[in-house]
Amino acid sequence: MSVAVVGGGAVGLSTALALARRNASVTVFERDTLGSGASGRAAGLCYDAFADDVDAAVAADALTRYRDLDLFEPQPYVWVARDESDATAVREQITGMQKNGVAVDALTPAELGDRYPALDTGGIEVAGLARKAGVLDPDKVVATLAETARKAGATIETESPVSLASTTTVETPDETRTFDAVVVAAGPQTKPLVADVGVSLALKAYRAQALVTEPIDATLPSFYDATREFYWRPKGNALLVGDGAHEVDPRDWDPAADAEFVTRSLDRVEQVTALAPACDRAWAGLCTATPDGAPLAGQAGDGLWVATGWQGHGLMRAPALGNYLAAAVLDRRNPLSEHLPDRVDPTRFDGSEEFAALDDPTRDWDK
Repeated sequence: MSVAVVGGGAVGLSTALALARRNASVTVFERDTLGSGASGRAAGLCYDAFADDVDAAVAADALTRYRDLDLFEPQPYVWVARDESDATAVREQITGMQKNGVAVDALTPAELGDRYPALDTGGIEVAGLARKAGVLDPDKVVATLAETARKAGATIETESPVSLASTTTVETPDETRTFDAVVVAAGPQTKPLVADVGVSLALKAYRAQALVTEPIDATLPSFYDATREFYWRPKGNALLVGDGAHEVDPRDWDPAADAEFVTRSLDRVEQVTALAPACDRAWAGLCTATPDGAPLAGQAGDGLWVATGWQGHGLMRAPALGNYLAAAVLDRRNPLSEHLPDRVDPTRFDGSEEFAALDDPTRDWDK
């Protein structure tokens, strides 16, 4: 079976690898360089801390595959609440996670401070600790997936923009090629690409920002403040801090971080840790959203498949969803096939839905 994969990010490359390992003839088309879209600008958080059983199963599958590829760096993940409403939600999340077999504990502020003396736990009501979480290097993920896919037999063409002449026909500047199936995993560009062949997707883009601090002298976990709505993760001897998301037109957005975001993020780090790091570099990237917060990953037309709408979690879930999608394209069974089809079916919407990209930050599929 011949399959074209449009998009050379983590999801597209994971799908191509899984297809090639199942003996499909795979060609990846990337309009720029590999990982030049959302994957290369991702934070690299990777955890299984989900209360929903389907989300937890997907995350556990992804973590296992990243470990097998030697891409997973263990790093505990802590999330905290500062008011009673958020604290109640965190306690309920922890109970649900424990029922799913996730290695997670509830910590009092004192217990959290004992583990991480550099944290200022004043004002924190409760904390959750995911013990088996970790982090990823986005550039290494993309490079490893590409190299492994090539070794499995996939062909990867970069600097190769495409359009669709039909649901199974790909047009490049040099030629027109027909495949048995086409998988479009091109982030926010997925929507206009498939619109050319009459497929409408319920998809919006939002701009998220991140910065990396200069080196710090402290031991910290990956951290999410559910009340103040920002996060960080250790990155070498520095911190990668993220926040500042808002809906944008994917055809007109600024890839540079806002000065206000940089100032606000550094102030928050100082408030929570008493550290005062400076900013080394900062940037913005595009994420994709759907009306219900779950991705669009499945068949969208005759021979046409899509994979988008990750709510900022595409890199984290890529190997699990790529393997699931490859099995679906080839009509094979997959461990996630019992859980995912209805949840991620792109045809569950007709594409005309009105929704806000960041409408509900409490959804499990959201950041």
